[in-house]
Amino acid sequence: MESTRQAKISRLLQKELSEIFRRETAKTHGVIVSVSAVRVSPDLSIAKAYLSIFPSEKAMEVMENIEASRQTVRYELAQIVRHQLRKVPELQFYLDDSLDYIENIDSLLSK
Repeated sequence: MESTRQAKISRLLQKELSEIFRRETAKTHGVIVSVSAVRVSPDLSIAKAYLSIFPSEKAMEVMENIEASRQTVRYELAQIVRHQLRKVPELQFYLDDSLDYIENIDSLLSK
């Protein structure tokens, strides 16, 4: 069961991470990164961000770049939310492939 505080922090982190990735992907034309969900641990020390990447062919390459710059993303996030949060949680990024899964089911059903 997620507490109210966890839910508020999750929404805040999702909104700000989405904005950070929007700014960064504007430089690389043709790739869209959206933050589909953020889950925060009960002690608020770890935030798991689920990313949806379009086009999905470039997903692994983009995820590697994001993982390589994880500390930079955390620093940027800390600069934005420094008045709301005392300590910014460690970020863990996961690929959200639910859209690919839905697309696969649709194609199987249409056959």
